[in-house]
Amino acid sequence: MNRDAGLIAVVTILFVAFVGYWFGNLIPLTSTGVVAGVALTVIALAIHYSSGTGWEPAADISQEVLEHRAAALPETDFPEPMNRSIGGGAAPAVGAGAEGELAEGEEEEEVEGFDPASIPDEEVETFEIEFEKEGETVEVASNESLLEAGEDEGWDLPYACREGQCLSCSGHIADGEAQDFIRHSQNDTLNEDEMSKGYCLTCVAYPTADFTIETSESP
Repeated sequence: MNRDAGLIAVVTILFVAFVGYWFGNLIPLTSTGVVAGVALTVIALAIHYSSGTGWEPAADISQEVLEHRAAALPETDFPEPMNRSIGGGAAPAVGAGAEGELAEGEEEEEVEGFDPASIPDEEVETFEIEFEKEGETVEVASNESLLEAGEDEGWDLPYACREGQCLSCSGHIADGEAQDFIRHSQNDTLNEDEMSKGYCLTCVAYPTADFTIETSESP
């Protein structure tokens, strides 16, 4: 029994005893016993609250307990912040200078992208694209994305956003820098260094030359 419960019990007993004596006409309201009972109750309350309630806040959960609980949780496939595999964050600014501004003469077209549907029919070109892992070489038009070309062949190529905002569809061009072989209609994920190593986003990559690509490859 804690201190509060003990106090309540004492007060209740005193009150019941007082009411019993009063209704039994054993003591008058003005008797010394009533005054003594009230005085004892006041003294008990004063002692109780002057010494505190005895309640103390629980200690903070230790780091060891938190780590133990975290280890017991099952793994999930939910993205963490800035996880680019399914669109959790964008790539660093391309070609930023010391003050975060694009240097004069840099290719802003790659950042802003282009509309493949705006290519006139008479200017559409066709290129031979070798899909190395699939073991096939197919003709892909300059207004058709690499992902769409693979899907036309019935291949189950990986993708998620289809908007150039994640790495789910990324592939690697084995022939050189990606900029020399494709154009992105939109690219919010790959930076200049990653593209220079041959990586591209197949969902928004449109060919400008013949080349070989390895699908399901990320930087």
